[in-house]
Amino acid sequence: MADPRIERLAHTLVNYSIYVKPGETVYLTGDLAALPLVRETYKEVIKAGGLCILDYDDEEMMDFFVRNANTDQLKWISPLERWAAETVDARIFIRATNNTRRGTTIDPKRMGQFMAARGELAKTRFKRTAEDSLKWTLTQFPTNAYAQEADMSLTEFEDFVYGATFADQPDPIKCWEDLAAGQQKYVDWLKGKKHVQVRGPNVDLTLSIEGRTFINSGGTHNMPSGEVFTGPVENSCNGWVRYTYPAIRESRIVDGIELTFEQGKVVKATAKKNEEYLLSQLNMDEGARYLGEFAIGTNYGIKRFTGNILFDEKIGGTFHMALGRGYPETGSVNESAIHWDMICDMRTDSEIVVDGEVLYKNGQFVI
Repeated sequence: MADPRIERLAHTLVNYSIYVKPGETVYLTGDLAALPLVRETYKEVIKAGGLCILDYDDEEMMDFFVRNANTDQLKWISPLERWAAETVDARIFIRATNNTRRGTTIDPKRMGQFMAARGELAKTRFKRTAEDSLKWTLTQFPTNAYAQEADMSLTEFEDFVYGATFADQPDPIKCWEDLAAGQQKYVDWLKGKKHVQVRGPNVDLTLSIEGRTFINSGGTHNMPSGEVFTGPVENSCNGWVRYTYPAIRESRIVDGIELTFEQGKVVKATAKKNEEYLLSQLNMDEGARYLGEFAIGTNYGIKRFTGNILFDEKIGGTFHMALGRGYPETGSVNESAIHWDMICDMRTDSEIVVDGEVLYKNGQFVI
């Protein structure tokens, strides 16, 4: 018998996050390590009347491919990938791994070639999302590898995941609707605002949000969610930030990151661990040194850092910014092969001031 929390999470993904309608094409991508949740999600799509295309990922085969493929193979895009990006009505991504460090020794340049070749597909997906012609959602299935990363037992991590997604509640969809309604007042207040200052022991930044739209992220795209975000004006960020949590990308932990911005661009970047990798990503393309996102975490049910960005960027009392590709629906025009979120704690002696008025102080909204 399936864990009822898995069944409730699958039901939420299909009937809330992408609200499948009869006859819609749904492209379901799942890692083999996530098989229990993939199966339940497939069943929910069928029950909702969707036309489901199932695509499994296997981390061992992907690891072999990235390490051994030649340049032409790394840059090749399958017709199925292109079709999914351009055509389907909805996408569900269910990620899982049995080894969070599998890619640590892969040459970043090889992974960079692979990602850069798929930049056009990402651009297409982001454009279709902004136009409301593509619905999508992403979640992760709890595994021992994720539990070890978070310094938890598997049982503890399962409880954490299903608590963060409200799958441990009788009516998860109602919980997400309530959370989204609570966040909407902040989005409404921020509408039409222009200037943001972020100040604290780990940050002193200014940026412009003039003409940009804040998005209420309430569990439709990321599951779990709990944030409000926008794309700052690309050339507007000035100042510095020292990220208080490690930034993890492609299995690499980059710790102690400090960035300095001038006219929107990262002009200085240092890290206590894996600085060379940080710089390689910043040099990926022209857009990698500019911000694609500025966001405030609002999920106070996520109380600890897990090493998993899907959860960590939502921690209530933090803000995060993403280097690279922005979301067109926010007004962002920054393009890049990367979108790399980095998180900073704001719970001590910190504030966010918008157009001269304090919005957020010591990890709490004060409006």
